[in-house]
Amino acid sequence: MRPASASLGSRPHRRRRSSAGHAQWRAQPRHITIATVGESVNLTHHFLIAMPAMADPHFANSLTYVCEHNPEGALGIVVNKPIDLTLSALFEQIEIPLADRALCEAPVHFGGPVQLDRGFVLHRPIGNWQSTLPIHDEVGLTTSKDVLEAAGRGEGPKDMFVSLGYAGWQAGQLEQELAQNAWLTVEADADVLFDLPAERRLPAAVRLLGIDISRLSDTAGHG
Repeated sequence: MRPASASLGSRPHRRRRSSAGHAQWRAQPRHITIATVGESVNLTHHFLIAMPAMADPHFANSLTYVCEHNPEGALGIVVNKPIDLTLSALFEQIEIPLADRALCEAPVHFGGPVQLDRGFVLHRPIGNWQSTLPIHDEVGLTTSKDVLEAAGRGEGPKDMFVSLGYAGWQAGQLEQELAQNAWLTVEADADVLFDLPAERRLPAAVRLLGIDISRLSDTAGHG
């Protein structure tokens, strides 16, 4: 669905992932993280790989990039679900000229069920924008409009991923879901996010674990 309007503003408030209301706008296998309830684990800059039994339709067959994880909860962006909206159309809606023709046909993505009319920009390098959450090394999450204005002039970040909405977990909620085998986790590779098309991101993230996506169901319930 195409939103009637989209906005970029201040940093999002974390809310439960299930509250899907429309708010205001390497070749070597990596380590798999297995958490138990009550265990402290920081999954910032990790991919969440939805297990085949994932019942929530927002996250079935999804790959989510965790932007922030701390004792208060977690915030992530789904990175493999493009929607029927191009950057050209989005920029027109929010009245920003887009001179960079290379960006015009790039897709906007469904980032999660919270604040679906609000824009979130993952990018590298981090740069210097009004409202940016540094995630890891060169990757940042920006919610201020200035990053899109710069992109429209051809002066934006080298790599950019635009989504509407985000996924949020309250304190302990993500750990509970991990203990229930809802997700596999692996340290993220920014190249998977920025250099691959949407349909290749989930298989590539699974390969970071040293397995093929066709074997993903075999891992359910193990660990």
